[in-house]
Amino acid sequence: MDSSYAVGDLRVSDAERESVIQRLQDAYAEGRLDHEEFDLRTHLAMTAKTRNDLGGLTYDLVPVPQPRRKAVSWDGEPPTGEDRMLASAAHAVAVPTLFVGPLVLMLLSGKRSEYVRRQAAEAVNFQLTLLLLTIVTFGIGGIVYAVAWVLSIVAAVYALAGNTFRYPWILRLVK
Repeated sequence: MDSSYAVGDLRVSDAERESVIQRLQDAYAEGRLDHEEFDLRTHLAMTAKTRNDLGGLTYDLVPVPQPRRKAVSWDGEPPTGEDRMLASAAHAVAVPTLFVGPLVLMLLSGKRSEYVRRQAAEAVNFQLTLLLLTIVTFGIGGIVYAVAWVLSIVAAVYALAGNTFRYPWILRLVK
């Protein structure tokens, strides 16, 4: 028995065929393939036996890499180290002080840095949403605060790296 098969000679699974078909659908939706070429390549993907057969179907459809979105201040400049530190502190100080700490940072440092103001406002909105949830559920929503602490630390790390962070599923009361 010879076990020296090349990787391209290995037989493909249905999951591998499906991922190639998904890539072809994406390319068709982007306008990179016309209808006839899409039909032909889809048929070839569905009948492919080996990885070499599949590889030839998407070789010219390499996706365009999307640049990672970095935060910029209102004047187009990236945030300074001090801005990143203050934005990170706005998220981290929310753990012991709820919305009061981020609100103070938003009012004091938000005037000179749009980045700090946006991140502090996000922390204020997150903490206000948690507070309202706790009040509406008569205290039962307080269990969510354990998750909130972890999420606040993750947001602080994002802000420290200079990236924007948006909490999911919150009321954005403060703009």
